[in-house]
Amino acid sequence: MNRKLDVVTFGEAMALFVATQPGPLERADTFVKRTAGAETNVAIGLSRLGLRVGWASRIGDDSIGRYALATMRGEGIDCDKVSSVAGQHSGFMLKGRVDDGSDPPIEYHRKGSAASQMDVDDVDAVWLRSARHLHATGVFAALSPSTLRAAHASIELMRAGGGTVSFDPNLRPSLWESTSAMRDQVNALARRAHWVMPGLEEGRLLTGQHSPEAIARHYRECGVELVVIKLGASGAYCHGPSGTSYVPGVRVDTVIDTVGAGDGFAVGMISALLEGQDPANAARRGAWIGALAVQTIGDTEGMPTRLQLQTWEDSFVAASDFQRVK
Repeated sequence: MNRKLDVVTFGEAMALFVATQPGPLERADTFVKRTAGAETNVAIGLSRLGLRVGWASRIGDDSIGRYALATMRGEGIDCDKVSSVAGQHSGFMLKGRVDDGSDPPIEYHRKGSAASQMDVDDVDAVWLRSARHLHATGVFAALSPSTLRAAHASIELMRAGGGTVSFDPNLRPSLWESTSAMRDQVNALARRAHWVMPGLEEGRLLTGQHSPEAIARHYRECGVELVVIKLGASGAYCHGPSGTSYVPGVRVDTVIDTVGAGDGFAVGMISALLEGQDPANAARRGAWIGALAVQTIGDTEGMPTRLQLQTWEDSFVAASDFQRVK
């Protein structure tokens, strides 16, 4: 089937205001404006690698919405299914500046946003099926009961159309009414995906299992094709039809900001798997892009271009050949 797009995603784009100096947010006087959003971070990363990416959302008819839309279009992303709604507002978030690798302080201001009011009617089946892959996350599903419905609909439509689905739980407990509701709903979505990519602590919370092997086995027994457990600096654990493997992390001398690392990992996994690479190689790419992400203060500044990726992969192959010769 000839498809117009490689990957589509649904989600909220927010303006991200990052403090320019370390310290509590209430003491910050100046901020740098960026975009943020789990799904849009992945869309930007995939587009920079040369994939044809589409993003569906709602934005308010305000400066933040116009800024987000212009940024996404500037990254070469298909925004035909983004609606600007008069009288509604776009979300934004404040993030503190950290330079020591600790988690930065974050405040979200997104309640009642335009994107949180998306519903099944915002899922265009023809547009969705013009792509070969859907990337979904637990964030969009958590925004409201209507976005949860839309999340389920998008996954079912993509599966019915013969495409593949990746799912990153990306847990946001504050957006759910309870931990049990979050666990039930996120797992329901994960079970319908082909590739599931939880972090280790997320997997423990969602499955009640402790080890990467047990967490992955839980989802495999639910019918998931490939499960990749993100292990932070230690790399990742993959469990798929061809077996299991541990992939080491990429060494980073200085961690600046950990936000966006998981989205970078997803970019590497999805892009490599869509190229037909095996899960271990895909996880290596994901670990490398995640390592780039933690060395920048923004969510997408570390996302590489295709040329940067090719340079890294060539050097990785050369180093591997050298080790084999030794």
